[in-house]
Amino acid sequence: MLSKEMESALNDQLNKEMFSAYLYLSMAAYFEDKNLPGMASWMRLQSDEEYLHATKFYDFIVKARGRVKLKGIDEPKFEWDSPRQAFEEAFAHEQFITKSINEIADLAVKNNDHATNTFLQWFVDEQLEEEATVENIVESFKLIADQPAGLFMLDRELAQRNSSSSE
Repeated sequence: MLSKEMESALNDQLNKEMFSAYLYLSMAAYFEDKNLPGMASWMRLQSDEEYLHATKFYDFIVKARGRVKLKGIDEPKFEWDSPRQAFEEAFAHEQFITKSINEIADLAVKNNDHATNTFLQWFVDEQLEEEATVENIVESFKLIADQPAGLFMLDRELAQRNSSSSE
């Protein structure tokens, strides 16, 4: 059974994962509006992946005989100065999520909660991958600078992501 402290931390993380899904869906809408369908598709898949992460937390809390307590989801930002800025903010958000996951893992270790620690290891690994992927996209934006042809090519490249490569 989960301690109240751990249950609260896991519920908070579930909310953060739901917000992540909402944020990336908002970014997808931004890219749709900018006629960047590849980036929009990439963000839609990212949103779906974050929703799956939230459901993993939901399922674990239930399995560990905790109580899921859903909270309101904050309104995400919906406008960015550029596609590059949107991806830079996505990278910063992934770093925020990584820090949050690590803090919960630290709490699990501190409390000798081996089941939660084991559960969280998948997320620790996943966050390493998430950060690297988004950071690589940000680096691609830096290489293309403000060249429209480069933006077009990056949009086409990001369109290649499919649902099987998103988790």
